[in-house]
Amino acid sequence: MEDGERETWTTDEFGSCHTGAVGVVLDDGTVPQPVYFDASSGGGGQAVSQWNVYDGPRAAALRAVCSCGWMGPEQRLDWEEIGDQDLQTAGAGAADTCMRDWDEHTVEVERSAIPLPEAVTVLLAQLEVEVEKLAKSSPLAAIRAARRLEVLAAQTAYWPARDARRDADIGQAVAALGLGESGARGLLARFGRWSPHR
Repeated sequence: MEDGERETWTTDEFGSCHTGAVGVVLDDGTVPQPVYFDASSGGGGQAVSQWNVYDGPRAAALRAVCSCGWMGPEQRLDWEEIGDQDLQTAGAGAADTCMRDWDEHTVEVERSAIPLPEAVTVLLAQLEVEVEKLAKSSPLAAIRAARRLEVLAAQTAYWPARDARRDADIGQAVAALGLGESGARGLLARFGRWSPHR
């Protein structure tokens, strides 16, 4: 079931470039069309690709899917063992496995992105801890610290974004940042302060 509303997962760093979900797979290996729900008698409605509302030909498997095009292994559904249970009940365990498969995918994406020096990683982790501590004693001070981080990010990323635009092709940026093409273009444009449509 493609291109319909469904429960999805994202990570803070990769956002919509790696949006995960559970997909339904039929016996012949195809993916069914979204289920369409009428919203009212006046027309209109909603296409839904949520695995646990699927009610077409019997699902053979569930699998994790990602907006980047990655697909996880099929989690086969044994209907002889499942019996008369509905897909929502019968597939709950397979759906949980799909989420873990997608989690592993995002870990691989993170590993394949350009590594940060250990000193930077340590400083970022320490900064996160300090801001969280500050939030407990003074939420407004924590907000001010977060705002300072935004300003720092904008200031320190301006020239690197422009240099990357000049020196690296979009494929290199996609691989280094762990983002899709539109995500990488958008990030570089935001930091470099140019239109992503140029």
